[in-house]
Amino acid sequence: MQRRKLLGASTKALTGAVGAGLLSACTIRKEETRNTSELPPVRWRMATSWPISLNTIYGGAEKISERVSALSGGKFEIKPYAAGEIVPGLEVLDAVQVGSVECGHTASYYYKGKNPSFAFGTSVPFGLTAQQQNAWLYQGGGIEALNKIFSDFGVISFPAGNTGAQMGGWFKEKLDGLKSLQGLKMRIPGLGGEVMAELGVNVQVLPAGEVFLALDRGAIDAAEWTGPYDDEKLGLAKAARYYYYPGWWEPGPTLNAIVNQKAWNKLPKQYQEIFKTACYEANLNMLSEYDALNGSALQRLLTNGTELVPYEDTILKAAKEASFQLYADIAAKDKSFSKLFLDWKQFRTDISTWNQVNEFSLSRFNYL
Repeated sequence: MQRRKLLGASTKALTGAVGAGLLSACTIRKEETRNTSELPPVRWRMATSWPISLNTIYGGAEKISERVSALSGGKFEIKPYAAGEIVPGLEVLDAVQVGSVECGHTASYYYKGKNPSFAFGTSVPFGLTAQQQNAWLYQGGGIEALNKIFSDFGVISFPAGNTGAQMGGWFKEKLDGLKSLQGLKMRIPGLGGEVMAELGVNVQVLPAGEVFLALDRGAIDAAEWTGPYDDEKLGLAKAARYYYYPGWWEPGPTLNAIVNQKAWNKLPKQYQEIFKTACYEANLNMLSEYDALNGSALQRLLTNGTELVPYEDTILKAAKEASFQLYADIAAKDKSFSKLFLDWKQFRTDISTWNQVNEFSLSRFNYL
């Protein structure tokens, strides 16, 4: 009898707690709805560096737009534009800086001429893998360090995509050691391009939409873009046969959503949090998508006649030596680069030491 009374009392208490919880949840949802309904409608434009045909990389911009709209109940909308629709693909930072558009989706290393530290916002030769790059950005102070630099341009930046480890480019002719790089015309941006220039390459920087024609018509002898899936879409295998690996200049390149600082400051706090969340999701989703698609794309390329070729050790060793000499030279001239580079270098050492133990050792064993 006593037990039944206790059970009855417990049931009433539980029922009351559940009811109170449901009431509280309903109240929160009503409050959220009320708060959202009170927020102003906002319409932004996003210039990108990508053609629409590259559904993965341009898809990062679309992902941000879709999630911002969904999370704001349609009150905050962003319309992405392909490269060339508003500004050329390599001028997105300029457009965002002057306020021609409120935001952009691009790769910060395209703008290393404005500040060499922008290279770290995407990827640098012999740098961090995609996961290591995310660890540095989100937990190692990377975002904060980069935004100190972006602030000089009236812009704030967020990681908003990652292609994963890239390939080493398409070549019309096989390389034969370091000497074969002399005078070679190659499309390659970022500090990777500067390293290639040190090795004798005639470096070209072209947006995605121009790479195929330049390679196909012989204006350049080689070109790199991202990896098998996007390279297949651009048709690069039709213009060159030899596909080199690894892409030592971009082991884990991040793409950036950049926002005009004045436009950002005008956003309600809720919209700022929505935008940051959408960028975070786009960053994770793009990396997952590339990893899921690249394997099968590579097999299709090989089936259709592409020849996979590893870089010779002599080239890799020379490139690595030239890379770190380049960092030292820039650091000696640029204090902001020096500070960022030294912090980044220590992070690279620490995380690489850890990954050699936990992750890379297993990878090596799995593929013996």
